[in-house]
Amino acid sequence: MANELATRYPLVLVPGMLGFVRLLLYPYWFGIVPALRRGGAQVFAVQVSPLHSSEVRGEQLLAIIEDICQRTGADKVNLIGHSQGALSARYAAACRPGRVASVTSVAGPNQGSELADYLERSAPGDSARGRLLKAALHGLALLLVWLETGWRRDPLPIDVHASHQSLTCSGVALFNQAYPQGLPQHWGGEGAAEVGGVRYYSWSGILQPGRTDKGWNRFDGSNRFCRLFARSFTREKGQCDGMVGRCSSHLGQVIGDDYPLDHLDIVNQQFGAVGKGVDPVRLFTEHAARLKAAGL
Repeated sequence: MANELATRYPLVLVPGMLGFVRLLLYPYWFGIVPALRRGGAQVFAVQVSPLHSSEVRGEQLLAIIEDICQRTGADKVNLIGHSQGALSARYAAACRPGRVASVTSVAGPNQGSELADYLERSAPGDSARGRLLKAALHGLALLLVWLETGWRRDPLPIDVHASHQSLTCSGVALFNQAYPQGLPQHWGGEGAAEVGGVRYYSWSGILQPGRTDKGWNRFDGSNRFCRLFARSFTREKGQCDGMVGRCSSHLGQVIGDDYPLDHLDIVNQQFGAVGKGVDPVRLFTEHAARLKAAGL
């Protein structure tokens, strides 16, 4: 039982926008890394630029993958990306498929985020509101870098505009033209489960009144923000996690797209304060077992 999650290739966890490995003592993947390691998995939580384009973050990830392969002797890695981390993982797999066994998108904006589109309309970069938002995000990213204790390497570049554009629906559409691997052929469908020797998976959640706003989420401020952000959605109104739409998240084999989890709950954020209905940590341990069963 101690090795039930021991996948053939290491698991590499890639954070989303404004992501980190550990802020002082607080980890991004709260409770997830220890649970995977208890099952025998070899896990690496990594850091890329907290704010930058998916391509730049992807190039940083490629360098990290090479380092992990050299350190462990593994030929490949399994990439698991949350939010924008999924796009960076897709980039890495498309550019160097020989180093990637699988890509798993967790609430990834694989067709873009309606929230990013809303912010582009309501706070354009050349407006006073846009400049204020850019300054606030830049300052927050610098603070996260300063508080980071889980990743000590060379300083990472920050580009708020590039990060934002990489998450808009038009920005992701351009990204998808260059890196279409695993994408569905029609809206709401599933993509190819394997492309170029790389397996593709995805899962995501949606806000569900009476479930995601109950339990410990009654005391979770981030859930309130997700419910507020969800008001900006039109195409996937009522079918989003507050930041990413249900169908937009689809990539490869869709494990599930309606878990009662908001965008941060899905990685067990806010000290594991989630609503009712599903344990986000279990989704990761079950997926590690799935990858092991697939020989990955």
